[in-house]
Amino acid sequence: MLAELNVENFGLMETVRMDFGRGLTVFTGETGAGKSMLIDALGVLLGGRASIDFIRHGESRARIEGVFEDLAPEYLLRLEEAGYPVEDGQLFLFREINSTGKNVCRVQGRSIPLTLYRSLCVGLVDIHGQIEHLSLFRPDTHQNLLDALGGLQGDVDLVSKAARAYQKILRKERDLSISEDERQKREEVLAFQIEEIERVNPVPGEEENLSQERKRLSNAERISSLGSEAYETLYEGSAGKPSVFDMLGRVRKALQELNRLDESLNVYDQIESIYYSTEDLAEQIRAYRDNFEFEPGRLDQIEERLILLKKLKRFGTTIEEVLAKRDTMLQELDQITHVQEQFETINQEKREALKAYEKVAKQLSLKRHEIAKNIENGLALEFADLGLEKSRFEVRFTPNDEPTTGGFETAEFYFSANLGEPPKPLAKVASGGEMSRLMLALKSLLARVESVGTFIFDEVDSGVGGRTIHRVGEKLAKIAQNKQVFCITHAAQVAAFAEAHYGIIKEVTGERTRTRVDILSENERIEELARMLGGGEIEIARKHAQELWQRLGRG
Repeated sequence: MLAELNVENFGLMETVRMDFGRGLTVFTGETGAGKSMLIDALGVLLGGRASIDFIRHGESRARIEGVFEDLAPEYLLRLEEAGYPVEDGQLFLFREINSTGKNVCRVQGRSIPLTLYRSLCVGLVDIHGQIEHLSLFRPDTHQNLLDALGGLQGDVDLVSKAARAYQKILRKERDLSISEDERQKREEVLAFQIEEIERVNPVPGEEENLSQERKRLSNAERISSLGSEAYETLYEGSAGKPSVFDMLGRVRKALQELNRLDESLNVYDQIESIYYSTEDLAEQIRAYRDNFEFEPGRLDQIEERLILLKKLKRFGTTIEEVLAKRDTMLQELDQITHVQEQFETINQEKREALKAYEKVAKQLSLKRHEIAKNIENGLALEFADLGLEKSRFEVRFTPNDEPTTGGFETAEFYFSANLGEPPKPLAKVASGGEMSRLMLALKSLLARVESVGTFIFDEVDSGVGGRTIHRVGEKLAKIAQNKQVFCITHAAQVAAFAEAHYGIIKEVTGERTRTRVDILSENERIEELARMLGGGEIEIARKHAQELWQRLGRG
C-alpha cells in the first residue's frame, strides 16, 4: 500500500505531504482546486510521462516521492531479483522533473533508467480514471480486460508466441510462391550475376594493393632516379664530393681522438651509432634500387584489372560487399532451384507450428470461457449491490478464421440494463452512469484476484445519482476492506464512507496561487459534506450532512 506521498513544486502544489493508511481515503474540493494534479503526480511517480509543464512556475524542478509498505510476496521477489531488495518492509520511489528536460528516477535511493523504473512500478497501483469508461465502449479492449480479470497473461503470451511462429512460416511460404515464369527469370538473372562476379574472382584487399602498385609503376623512372641519388649522396659520393658516410667517418675519427684526449665530452658512442646506422640505411636504399623492377606491360594489366573490379561496384562499394552479395545471391539461387524441396519442408513446419498453436490456443480458450462464466455470475452479484439488479452482462466470443496472437476467438461484452431486453454490444446500450457502475463492478472483481494493493478511482461516481450513489460508496468501502482505496469524488454520499478525508483547496497567498491538501477533522468533514450537498441554505445542507454522517454510524 501507499504509506506516504510527498509532492514539491508540482503544478500548483508547492509542498504537499500526506500519510495514508488502509481502507478508503477520499479527496474532495471545488472544481479546479487541483484534484486531477494528484492523479498526475501519482502517474509520474509510477513511471508516467514527466513533462516540464508539470513544474511549478518560477521553479527549476518538481519532485514526487512515495513510500510503499506491505507489498505482495511476488512483487517483493521481483524487486529482489532486479537487485532492489526491500529493507524494513518499505519501498522508496522518487521522481524529479528538471526544467532542463533531464529527469531523475530512484528506487531505494539508487538512480536507475526510466525503462527499468517503469517495469518495477508495474503492479503497485491500479489507477482507474474516467478514460476507462470510454475504453469499455471499444470492443477491442474487452478481451484484454477479460484476460486481466482471469490472470491469463501467461497463457496469452504462449498463444501469441505460437501464432507469430506460424505466421512467420506463412510469410516464408508466400515468398516462395512466385510464378514459374518469374522464378525462371530470377534464376537466369542470378546465375548471370554470380557468373560475372566469379569470372572476375575478386580478392579482398586486391583493389588497394593494385592501386598502390599502379602508383609505383607510374613513377618508376622517378623512383629509380631518387633511389640512386639517395644512395650516392649517402655512400658513394660524386664529382669529387665526399659521401655522407665518408664525412661521418671523419667526424667519428676526430671524436675518437678527442675522447682519448678529454673523456668529459663523452659523445663518441653517439657518433658510432649514427655511423653504422647510416651504413645500414645506405645498404637498404641500394638493395631497394637494385631490386626495383619494371615489367613491361604490367601497368596495362593493372589498369585492365582495376576496370574489371570497378564494374563490380554495382554489387557493393567494396570487394567484401561484392562477395557478400554473391553469397546472398547463391543462397537465393539455391532456394529457387530447390523450391519444391523447400515447399515440402515448409509444409511440415507449418503443420507442426499449427499443431503447437492449436494446443496452447485451446487451453487459453477453455480458460477464457470459464473466466467469462465466472465474470457473468460475479457481476450479477455486484450489480445487485449497485442498483443494476435487472441488468445482464454476457461475454460473447467470435471465432477467428486464422491463427492470431489473440487465440481462437475474440471476446466482446454485451449488456442489457432492462428486464426482458436481450443483451446488445456494450457500446450501444450502456449510459454513462451505467458504464461507471459497470467499471466499478469489474474493478471489484479484479480486487479479489489482483495482487495490486492500491486502487485509485477518479470520479467513478460520474453520471450516477439518487440512491445509486450511496451504493457506489458502499461498494468502494467494501473493496477497501481488502485493498487500499483512494477516490476523488464530488459526491457527499461517497465521501461519507471514507476512513480518511482530504480536502483539496486552492488559495492565493501574496501574488501566488497554490493548492493545499489537508486532512479533515470530523467537524471539517461535516462542513465539506455540507458544501458538496449544496443548496441555497447552508444550515439545511449542514443538517443533511450531519444526518448522512450519523446514518453511516460516524456520529
